[in-house]
Amino acid sequence: IQIGDGIARVYGLDDCMEGELLEFPNNVYGMALNLEQDNVGCVLLGSEEGIREGDIVKRTNKIVEVPVGEALLGRVVNSLGDPIDGKGPINNSGYRSIEVPAPSIIDRSSVNEPLQTGIKAIDSMIPIGKGQRELIIGDRQTG
Repeated sequence: IQIGDGIARVYGLDDCMEGELLEFPNNVYGMALNLEQDNVGCVLLGSEEGIREGDIVKRTNKIVEVPVGEALLGRVVNSLGDPIDGKGPINNSGYRSIEVPAPSIIDRSSVNEPLQTGIKAIDSMIPIGKGQRELIIGDRQTG
């Protein structure tokens, strides 16, 4: 293992899947993202504290999933959906993969409600709708 800034490079994992959940020491998990010939780049889904170069990483043979459902509303969870607010376990209604394809343009609901930014120049020149994705680029400190 090589670790730095929440990213780990793991050597010796054979046949790892992209998006697979990997188990590190101290009950820390990671997600495999960059599959190369001799190593796997993965993002840590927890603290890198206590993980050292040379530690053993185990495959789980599962793609990363998170719990979903109404029971999660108002709860504080970690990156894997485990409760960290001290209010007990969550009775979720199921699990969903975190890497899913985006819905097609036709399947998406139309944007019909305006979003007011409060900046008249943007609201008049580039009207934005709620739920719309819009990239607004400008130089630093120009408004």
